[in-house]
Amino acid sequence: MTPSTSAGSTGTTAPLNSRGRVIFASLIGTTIEFYDFYIYATAAVLVFPTLFFPNQTSANQLLASFAVFGVAFVARPLGSVLFGHFGDRIGRKATLVASLLTMGVATFLIGVLPTAEGAGWVFWAPFLLVVLRFLQGLALGGEWSGAALLATENAPEGKRAIFGTFPQLGAPIGFILANLLFVLLSTLLTPEEFLQWGWRVPFLLSAVMVIVGLYVRLKLIESASFQKVQTTGRVVKLPLGTVFSRHWRPLLLGTFIMFATYVLFYFMTAFTLTYGTAPATVEQARERADAAGKAFGQEQIDSFVPGLGMSRPDFLWMLIIGVVFFGIFTLVSGPLAERFGRRRMLLATTVGIGIFGLLWAPLFGAGTVGAMALLIIGFILMGLTFGPMAAVLPELFPANVRYTGSAVAYNVSSMIGAAPASFIAVALWQAAGGSTVLVGVYLSVAAVATFVALFLSRETRDHDYENNVS
Repeated sequence: MTPSTSAGSTGTTAPLNSRGRVIFASLIGTTIEFYDFYIYATAAVLVFPTLFFPNQTSANQLLASFAVFGVAFVARPLGSVLFGHFGDRIGRKATLVASLLTMGVATFLIGVLPTAEGAGWVFWAPFLLVVLRFLQGLALGGEWSGAALLATENAPEGKRAIFGTFPQLGAPIGFILANLLFVLLSTLLTPEEFLQWGWRVPFLLSAVMVIVGLYVRLKLIESASFQKVQTTGRVVKLPLGTVFSRHWRPLLLGTFIMFATYVLFYFMTAFTLTYGTAPATVEQARERADAAGKAFGQEQIDSFVPGLGMSRPDFLWMLIIGVVFFGIFTLVSGPLAERFGRRRMLLATTVGIGIFGLLWAPLFGAGTVGAMALLIIGFILMGLTFGPMAAVLPELFPANVRYTGSAVAYNVSSMIGAAPASFIAVALWQAAGGSTVLVGVYLSVAAVATFVALFLSRETRDHDYENNVS
């Protein structure tokens, strides 16, 4: 990597895209991507265990559904290599369009996919669900880095972290849209109607948002950073090889800098919904099984693990309230990262995540009020740690391998941090007999790993972003 210099001393050229277009294009794309991702995550908890794995026990249905959920995280590093290659070779714009289109098509097809309850679909329904989930992961593997570069490579001097919060804001907005829609459908439809066809509506509606996102992104102009790479003849033939051979240290550090963020992210979104809506007693579990027309015998009693026992709509509203704090503190994190530096700000936040993990069980044990407090605190920390990442990870790499380097770091971290997070959380919850204490301990351990990576890294706020070419 070339030595970093102050951006102010390099004669940085003005961004080629207007600020409004950059903000909207980076925000709309990640909102759509995360909306698509979240509706799958929500369906994985609410309906997919029954519809695609009908012959399993309740516990195994949930684990199987989360296993398919995790397939996307295996695909994400592959997507980062694929889309990162073309993002560094042919440009950010075309790659962003391709990733968004891939996600949109895969999500729409999930919405029309027959379930395992149909004749002849016992094998093919879950198989095709895995394939489409893989394509979702492939697309998201290329989307985030491109959106981050779109925002930061077009940011005014001294505002990269601030502009970088806008693609990050797509995560809470996508979550809120997805869950508001599920709450609305759950309210307007009977449980039978929701299970039969209502769950498909959010998947089908994503097609409308994809059209809007494609329209906006097709109007973009390549950033000055990438144009400089092209005009100086510094385009790398094999970006992945260059990243691994010459930039392996920032790749490794970036992967673990994101680690605690990912564990927290999917504990707060996927696992809390599972735990919050799980029956609190055997009697409540039996009542729910009877209402759904399902058997509840000794096997179900033996495998029963207590949760909070809240209704699905009530807990979804609690999640939505928590995610509002996620969005607010994502925006707050940008100015903080500019003022105090990315490294110092993230070190403090990571310490907070470690302490928060130790408070997980006591807060959940305090009932509804404690659960609401847990969601608010967790999502505040989520905003503070997630917001600066769109600046931090790209700043670790020079412009001609920036798409690949940041994408691989971000998505390898997803594979080791996010992919097993929900599965591990459910397994730890079951191993502890219904307590979430081990879940919190796991989060604290993840925070320690990220703290070490941040401690070994260097501040990137003043790096020459545009002229840094390897």
